[in-house]
Amino acid sequence: MSEKKDPSLWEGFKAFLMRGNVVDLAVAVVIGAAFTNIVNAVVKGIINPLIGAIGTKNLDHYSSCLSSTCKGEQGIQILWGSVLGATLSFVITAAVVYFLMVLPMAKYLARVEARRKAKEGAQEVIEVTELEVLKEIRDALVAQRGSGHDQR
Repeated sequence: MSEKKDPSLWEGFKAFLMRGNVVDLAVAVVIGAAFTNIVNAVVKGIINPLIGAIGTKNLDHYSSCLSSTCKGEQGIQILWGSVLGATLSFVITAAVVYFLMVLPMAKYLARVEARRKAKEGAQEVIEVTELEVLKEIRDALVAQRGSGHDQR
């Protein structure tokens, strides 16, 4: 009886780390974190001042009070300005990722696929043409044999 040895925990972990998608995911997380800083700077430096033209520059100051008095930390406050700022950051991040990364990649992959299909179509035409040439050669040989040339 031969026993199959299970891979050790360390070997399994090494195999997991050596997969390409783990490295791609790590790169994406690092790039995403750096990109978040850029988006936050755009929101705080451009979007918030534009909104501040009609109110306060800091969206965190927008809130509503659910209790009768809201002074300082007293009362029940809903900080909807913070939610608005986070939503703006998310929408801007999603738009930039879509228009600068997803859309160009989709167009590139569509072009690659179209080229591949065109190449396959051209190969099929060549194969059909070659087949027709071979048929013509066969017909010519049959006709040549039928006319008395090269009879055995």
